[in-house]
Amino acid sequence: MLDAGMVNAIVLMAVLGCIIGICLAIASRIFYVYVDPKVEAVENALPGANCGGCGFPGCSANAEAIVAGKSAPNSCVAGGPELAETIAALLGLSIEAKEPDIAEPGCTYSVKEAAQKFIYEGIQDCRAAALMLGGMKTCDIGCLGLGTCVRACPFGALSMGKNGLPVVDPEACTGCGTCERVCPKHIIKLSSVTRRILREYTTDDCIAPCRRACPAGINIPEYIRKIAQGDYKGSLAVIKERLPFPTVIGRICPRFCEFECRRNLVDEPVAINGLKRFVADFEKKNERTRPFCAPETGRKIAIIGGGVEGLSAAYFSARLGHSPLVMEASDALGGLLRKAIASERLPMEVLDYDIDGILDLGVEAKTGKIGGRDFTVDSLLADNFRAVLLATGGWDSRQCFPDRTALQSPIGGMFLLIDALKNRIPQCGPRVAIIGGGNIAAQATEACKAAGAESVTFLLREHGPEEAGINGDLSGAATIFDALVERFYGVGNSVSQVQYRSTVTGEPKMLDADTVIFAAGRFPELIFARQDENQEGRETDVIPDPVKWQAMPPYKEPSLADCQGLFAKGEPLSDMEAAIKAINAGRRAAASIHMLMYGDPMQLPENVLSQNSVFQTVTKVHGVESKPRNIMPRASSTQLEAGMELETGFTEKTARDEAARCLECGIICYKHRAA
Repeated sequence: MLDAGMVNAIVLMAVLGCIIGICLAIASRIFYVYVDPKVEAVENALPGANCGGCGFPGCSANAEAIVAGKSAPNSCVAGGPELAETIAALLGLSIEAKEPDIAEPGCTYSVKEAAQKFIYEGIQDCRAAALMLGGMKTCDIGCLGLGTCVRACPFGALSMGKNGLPVVDPEACTGCGTCERVCPKHIIKLSSVTRRILREYTTDDCIAPCRRACPAGINIPEYIRKIAQGDYKGSLAVIKERLPFPTVIGRICPRFCEFECRRNLVDEPVAINGLKRFVADFEKKNERTRPFCAPETGRKIAIIGGGVEGLSAAYFSARLGHSPLVMEASDALGGLLRKAIASERLPMEVLDYDIDGILDLGVEAKTGKIGGRDFTVDSLLADNFRAVLLATGGWDSRQCFPDRTALQSPIGGMFLLIDALKNRIPQCGPRVAIIGGGNIAAQATEACKAAGAESVTFLLREHGPEEAGINGDLSGAATIFDALVERFYGVGNSVSQVQYRSTVTGEPKMLDADTVIFAAGRFPELIFARQDENQEGRETDVIPDPVKWQAMPPYKEPSLADCQGLFAKGEPLSDMEAAIKAINAGRRAAASIHMLMYGDPMQLPENVLSQNSVFQTVTKVHGVESKPRNIMPRASSTQLEAGMELETGFTEKTARDEAARCLECGIICYKHRAA
């Protein structure tokens, strides 16, 4: 039998238990945190690796971001495509296929092979070594070789090679980016087709002098190394990463790279362009090498202009997985390459071969299609093209116009001043905006008034009339100085507004205009895209009629990184003085379109490598034997009369011998005793 004390104790404990239970129940209601079942389901599907490769601090945070629409269903790099499909099915979404990211070390010479400032015997960790004067290497960005990235990799995809540099196992690498985050030198980075196309070189990259000078950014040391090894297909694959016209450029390139070749410090530069031509001709005689393309996205892009820049933009857009259509006004693709270069320097069969290689990637092309007559930008946008690139070429491309007596514009109300002055503009709208003007501003005002303009406004980059070079009476027009034109807006086949920014206040402003005239010999590169928004401000697939659009230029080349607005100083000629520069302009345009479609900012990285960058270099080389450059063979006068090319190209033996002269340079490292 229980005594009264025990009974009281039991009752007391029971009462206390009930009270505590009630309190806990109330507290659970008060402090209840709702967990979205979708978030819970997505988190359960994620692998729980918490590697950070998705850009969020752990799988829980990524699950919340995926459900909120701030992260994609395929953002988990560790899970692979199967997991992405599972998550997409949970949320009722569809996903685009995505090529894998793979870590790529960017250093060529180990600590033992490179120049050293001191012998490091401290903690065997790259981050610790970097705290001592930046590390033991003389090179500021070189790999320190202590294996921090190897130990940090959560998937065992990295190991240290015999040469003291990290080696990546592409089968095990998930592209989580852990190695990139822990490397104190930022010399190991994630790489993919998309990343390599979008990539602009930065001061963190180990870039050889020749590669730095190449407008297209071709990995010159790598493709020459493969030629020396006899791997001609591999060499061409490296070239085609950044160059859609290898056979053409191998014949007409101005060879900026050879002026910067470090071999100049010993004897003569490596015949870099001759070697490029050798592997391109090797492909032409054998089997075509198709560059790797990202998975198809189903996004259509239209490109107005089938010259070097337009075709290059189409090439890189196709490699990014998009579906480009090129609209060319003349009867053949190629632009000035087909019209202005002698056949002994560039046979048309060579040009056609490279163009066929571009079309083989799925690029569609239509010739004899004139903007304003056969199509307009708004008609293309209404046909579900996600973007339209205006790439009609430099001022000299006007000689390719099929009809010089009449003027058509792919956008109603956008013209060139040279046409306005020749009375080739049929009619101006009531509000005209002229970008630029100079000493013919007064004449331009009269021409616009004669064509029906009620008001004329000049938007000028300069600070005043004297700096702008304005002569004559402008009483019939308004002038806005310190104006950097940034964007255009329109509805249907007409312009409606011009966005410009004051260089004094930095404030963006809008100018109503239904006619825009460019006071330059060429149209600027412009990207047109729809302004499709629903009531919540989100993009919608429903295309309105008429189409509302905006137009903006691609991001600028690195040498003009500090310049803003259209027609910055040096910009009209910067990409048109050589075909190799126009190719890079096409790549930048394709990259800009890709960024625009995926909501990324169209801008250069802060530490982009440019002509004004300060970087390490060497003024002398040691331990390098002198060896004469192999001379490019030339055709005799008899052979030229018979229709042969001026230069006949290297033989295989000569090419491999010339490739062996390459010093395989890094920033300051190079191969000693090379001959």
